[in-house]
Amino acid sequence: MALAITDGNFEEIVLKSDKPVIIDLWAEWCGPCRMLGPIVEEIAKEFEGRAVVGKLDVDSNPATTSRYGIRNIPTILFFKNGEIVDKQVGAVPKNVLISKLEALL
Repeated sequence: MALAITDGNFEEIVLKSDKPVIIDLWAEWCGPCRMLGPIVEEIAKEFEGRAVVGKLDVDSNPATTSRYGIRNIPTILFFKNGEIVDKQVGAVPKNVLISKLEALL
């Protein structure tokens, strides 16, 4: 299951992770976000133990959202060693996200 990432736990879960991290930045009212949600959950199960997969609600976590300049959702951020190494804006097929994540493993 994807982790709930917040402004409060972002540094501990994302920036200090020794594994690649992908974060789905989403909102409850966003239709494409709801389409992408189940795909993110599948990826969380498939990559358990190899990568950290999380979801961050942009409405509840404005500090992280503004820190990374998120203007469109859904946005998927890919982190490695505490740095953003890739980004995907908009709903995309699962294989696109998996290939980006596998490149970080």
